[in-house]
Amino acid sequence: MAGQSPLPGGHICGAALIDSNWVASAAHCFQRSTNPSDYRILLGYDQQSHPTEHSKQMTVNKIMVHADYNKLHRMGIDITLLQLHRHVEFSSHILPACLPEPTTWLAPDSSCWISGWGMVTEDVFLPEPFQRQEAEVGVMDNTVCGSFFQPQYPGQPGSSDYTIHEDMLCAGDLITGKAICRRDSGGPLVCPLNGTWFLMGLSSWSLDCCSPVGPSVFTRLPYFTNWISQKKRESTPPDPALAPPRETPPALDSMTSQGTVHKPGLCAALLAAHTFLLLLILLGSL
Repeated sequence: MAGQSPLPGGHICGAALIDSNWVASAAHCFQRSTNPSDYRILLGYDQQSHPTEHSKQMTVNKIMVHADYNKLHRMGIDITLLQLHRHVEFSSHILPACLPEPTTWLAPDSSCWISGWGMVTEDVFLPEPFQRQEAEVGVMDNTVCGSFFQPQYPGQPGSSDYTIHEDMLCAGDLITGKAICRRDSGGPLVCPLNGTWFLMGLSSWSLDCCSPVGPSVFTRLPYFTNWISQKKRESTPPDPALAPPRETPPALDSMTSQGTVHKPGLCAALLAAHTFLLLLILLGSL
């Protein structure tokens, strides 16, 4: 089967490389399909419309959405693991993020970074050439974060449906408005600890991309470290002989072909910078 062209579709979510053939992303990104052949993982991109010699496109062997996603509380346990058919060759432009220990803790106001190719506002797409965006944000105490999602008036519906739990982590910059927005779902929150960058969160949800800016909510990775290790141990390594042919990394010419499954978001675009921890997921022919 020919594999030189991307599947029909477009960018739907971000993700993070955590091992040579394992990727972590948000569970809500996979509610329309868990068929591995419907997805591709793109690595080593800076601009979506201009892949380079460092860019790679990988096929997916297995998708493992956490069995408790959205069952215990709204948008809770928002994590998925993806096993790739082939091992990723690390380079200066493609590196995994380190996983934290279950006991790893971030103090409030700790400095972390978010990144993605999400929307600029609730109604404005990232313009060509679709430059990766990045921003520094501060970690927020969960109790303080939860106050942002309470109704203004008794009985008011909406944001009160969402509550902050121990499997979640909050971060943002309420002064400058740097935060996640639509299509940033599943992307990394990475934090420097003792000179090493750790994947501490995956973009999960927030209020609409509109002023006033509130905190972004992430899947808290230390909460799932043991689950990730268990799933990796239980999974049979893929047979390289059964992997699909290698595929050429595509140049994406549109950000409007697919929408996100859920809409996390806040208003301001992220600050452009440089990282190698992000991937893209392409939705296939659904």
